[in-house]
Amino acid sequence: MSSSASFSKVTSSSVLTATCILGLLYFGRDVLEPLALSLVLSLILAPLVRALARTGMGQMPSTLIAVLLSSVCVLGVCIVLAAQMVAVTADLPQYRAAIQTKLETVREITERPFARIQAELRAVAPALPVAPAPTRRGGATLAAGQNKPIAVEIRTPELSTTATVTRLLSLVSGPIGKAGLVLVLLVFILLEHESLRDRVVRLAGKGEVGRTMRALGDATEGVSRFFFSQFLVNVVFGTVVGAALWAADVPHAALFGALSGLLRFVPYLGALVAGAAIALFVAAIDPGWTLALTCVAIFVGLELIVANVVEPKVYGHSSGLSPLAVMVSALFWGAMWGPVGLLLSTPLTLCLVVAGRHVRALEPITILFADTPNTSEAQRFYHRIISGDADAIIRDAHAYLRKFNFARYCDQVLLPGLALGADEYATGRIEKTQQNKVRATIAALAEAVVPISGSARKSRRPRRISMLDANVGVHLRQMRQLHLGRWQGSLDVPPGSIALAAGLPNERDDLLNELFVLSLREVGLDARSVSAAAPDEGPGPDRSDLVSTVFLTYPLKDTLVQWQVVAGHFRERLPQALMVTIRLSPDDRDADQSIVEHSVDMVLRTYEEGVALLTPEAPVPA
Repeated sequence: MSSSASFSKVTSSSVLTATCILGLLYFGRDVLEPLALSLVLSLILAPLVRALARTGMGQMPSTLIAVLLSSVCVLGVCIVLAAQMVAVTADLPQYRAAIQTKLETVREITERPFARIQAELRAVAPALPVAPAPTRRGGATLAAGQNKPIAVEIRTPELSTTATVTRLLSLVSGPIGKAGLVLVLLVFILLEHESLRDRVVRLAGKGEVGRTMRALGDATEGVSRFFFSQFLVNVVFGTVVGAALWAADVPHAALFGALSGLLRFVPYLGALVAGAAIALFVAAIDPGWTLALTCVAIFVGLELIVANVVEPKVYGHSSGLSPLAVMVSALFWGAMWGPVGLLLSTPLTLCLVVAGRHVRALEPITILFADTPNTSEAQRFYHRIISGDADAIIRDAHAYLRKFNFARYCDQVLLPGLALGADEYATGRIEKTQQNKVRATIAALAEAVVPISGSARKSRRPRRISMLDANVGVHLRQMRQLHLGRWQGSLDVPPGSIALAAGLPNERDDLLNELFVLSLREVGLDARSVSAAAPDEGPGPDRSDLVSTVFLTYPLKDTLVQWQVVAGHFRERLPQALMVTIRLSPDDRDADQSIVEHSVDMVLRTYEEGVALLTPEAPVPA
């Protein structure tokens, strides 16, 4: 499969290349950090620039206005937060008594268990020898042979005004310088957006233009959609938190609401930091613990609702990453680039995941970190049926059948999934226990999705009979005969109302026949099956008018002659019936279709075509 093929190409040279890339990311952070931040911001602002350009502005005015608006918004938020922080700092002295009381309470609670343990250990520990008492000399306590210590006082020289201003500028110039560099890079990247895209396409080569354009489009759309959706959710979250704290009479509620919304941009860790900050502040300003616990409960409840209800409905998996991938990417980029890497972890990893869908060398990243594994429904079905996970298969089947019928489920999921293990089954690489799991799971699935009685009921383990370990198709037919009688239903039905599925007496044909019978019965058709080993199971010659259509399983090369004999038998026995065969997923083992067509009236390709061929006139007999 593609995933195993991707990992099988890992060589020493690829490991060395990955190591060099990691070293470049770590040691080149001073250059790569502002560049990566500018690129991500350009993806976020690109829709705004295009919207302004559509109003008739040129590329440069649109870019400058977009960057100016964004800068003003960010600067305004920073000024408001700074003013709020100054106000909080000014109000802290009046909360000093409450803070000291809370610290004493917390210290007592945390130290008391350890003090009790230490006292108990001292009570049971043997007495240690007492060291000789130190001698006193000149009023000071000295050990033997030790000179009298000399007191030393260290004084920090007072800074002049010039030195203070210089230190302040050195502290501020670093972040301001990086912000200015990011702003300049952002403007040039937005101005050269089209040119950069053309250069990337040229680098990819003429034969990869379509794939490169799709990759760039997916990355731009994914990052923009993710950040816009997250921005809306976080603004609403911060507003609700601020309103809740204001209703609880917590001072500076707007500050903590804004911090809650901003910190949620940092995956997982941001929400924890915001909750801890609110809890510490409220605990400091209130003499008791009721208000602090209430605020924490409100914050946790809102976070759980937003994370598990609001976000999946608003943007679902728009990040394109699984929850574990978001956490791993935050740890990786945080270790590489610190706080900036923590903030950029999701968009950077998202770009790599999108690139992995189009670049084969990055495919393992997509397989590991994408929100859905790079496997089809048929592959997931095969993996689960080999492990015997019947509950998961039945759950997925019910979800699929809410949109489509059982015939399409067989065509798209069940039969392609079983076909993935055909080679392993033929070569004996699937153990006997796994084969039994496959048969038992198919039987449980058939009984759960299309109950024999025709009424919906909860799935349960199928009754164990001997044929299940040998032939699941025969088992399903016997179960239907057990419920509906020898003829799998009444023979007192209108003429031409029965569809008969027939095949050779082997496990393949029996299973295909039973699955097709289930597909027909699901839509209300009177479908029954018969094996060439027991042709008397069907209606006798005197009731041949009851059968309108005979569906024969498509033959293999090895069984073509035997199949032609069976087809001739049904043609002679049911001359008025339409003879149809269904060729599912043609492969090299199938018989030549030009030969098969001489024995039947029609060759179909899917079960859905077989269901569509018949008109549901008669209900499924009880």
